[in-house]
Amino acid sequence: MVTVNLGILHYVLDHVYGAFVHRTKLSTPFFSRGWGGNKLDMLESMIRQLFPELYGQNWPPNLVEPIWRTVWETKTACLREGVFRTPCDEQLIDALPPESRSARVAFLAPKFVSPNRMACVVHLAGTGDHTFERRLRLGGPLLKENIATMVLESPFYGQRRPILQRGAKLLCVSDLLLLGRVTIEEARSLLYWLETEGGFGKTGVCGLSMGGVHAAMVGSLHPTPVATLPFLSPHSAAVAFCEGILKHGTAWEALREDGSVHKASMTLEEVRERMRSVLSLTDVTRFPVPKNPNAVILVSATDDGYIPRHSVLELQKAWPGSEVRWVTGGHVSSFLLHNDEFRKAIVDGLNRLPWKETSL
Repeated sequence: MVTVNLGILHYVLDHVYGAFVHRTKLSTPFFSRGWGGNKLDMLESMIRQLFPELYGQNWPPNLVEPIWRTVWETKTACLREGVFRTPCDEQLIDALPPESRSARVAFLAPKFVSPNRMACVVHLAGTGDHTFERRLRLGGPLLKENIATMVLESPFYGQRRPILQRGAKLLCVSDLLLLGRVTIEEARSLLYWLETEGGFGKTGVCGLSMGGVHAAMVGSLHPTPVATLPFLSPHSAAVAFCEGILKHGTAWEALREDGSVHKASMTLEEVRERMRSVLSLTDVTRFPVPKNPNAVILVSATDDGYIPRHSVLELQKAWPGSEVRWVTGGHVSSFLLHNDEFRKAIVDGLNRLPWKETSL
């Protein structure tokens, strides 16, 4: 009788999928056009402004005013899509490709429920999540819990993807920082809209993989308690690109050649060290503990080839009171099989928040 170790199978599945997506010539690797030159230097400076202990939180954000259209509605629910100009400052807008300067959201909400007795969660995109569909499927069953879903299309993805970019493979390292910085600004503005214009009684933010890193940052920076729900997420993008499977999909040689233009010839190890240094700006453990850490629930996979276990535990340690829930599987299989666990974390995180007081 042969005993199969399911953990190894899940881990192998991640590597098989990663080999097909990242090691073949079916698509270009990440960062095939290098670091991003002066744009990278500018973004490194701007991202440091996210650290409140140094520069303050810049709250409240610019209020977004989406232009809505109804996609469909039933007797109990309605799906709308909205478009708005990104609320970032002009320096960030100028750095964005023209295709990314208008943001898109999908908004799925129950009907005939007072907003102050309803919750809404902003869902942020993981790597390669170009459409609204997967996140709407995740949020749809939560309608019966009076939980609405707002899905943000990230810059560089979907209809916001630059014309020269193939799929999710960002052309420059600066694009990754810009994607994150703009996503955080837009998500913070959407939460502010939900709380001030929408009147929702509770709010939260979630995301899978890269989206989970961004969700953790948004939850950290929010001035009032929100449910913060990172799924299958590292504590830093440096882990994903320098330790996990994505390191095999990174154009290290192109980065070495680009870096050697500005200094003496770099070794590949020096290139990887520079990448770790640049992406340390995305280290969520450097961000403040959210206002209600008990409403932080991380859902992580036991055999994740993309996200090492130690990375998850580093964030939990940095945010005392947060909870980690482990699901059996790898990154790919958990993405496909554990939506119920993600939904339960959303419900439980929101249940750990008080309803906002409303005036009579």
